Amino acid sequence: MRSRFSAYVLKLEDYLRTSWHHSTQPAELDLDRSPDWASLRILESSESGDKGRVHFQAIYRLNPGWGFLQEDSEFVREDGRWVYLQGEPQEGILKPGRNDPCPCGSGRKFKACCL
Repeated sequence: MRSRFSAYVLKLEDYLRTSWHHSTQPAELDLDRSPDWASLRILESSESGDKGRVHFQAIYRLNPGWGFLQEDSEFVREDGRWVYLQGEPQEGILKPGRNDPCPCGSGRKFKACCL
């Protein structure tokens, strides 16, 4: 999941396609309209044989503010490597408090970083 997040940040369409299961891969992938991704939090993950699940939250910048995409993703192992199968994304507005960790992932408090 982390490598796919990095590929979205860097707009690496070829990598995203090769890490996507052929049965659910979209015909087109428009990364030019992708948000300005800031950080990734893995909330939970599990593995059972050749099936895996990752529950994550990806934070992105809005103008102004922050948004998030949260998904419970399914992965399968094919030829020794994990590929993304499917997930159900949910998006929303992130409203960090002044003393919360900054959504950008710096590790600093929001009020001392991106407020």
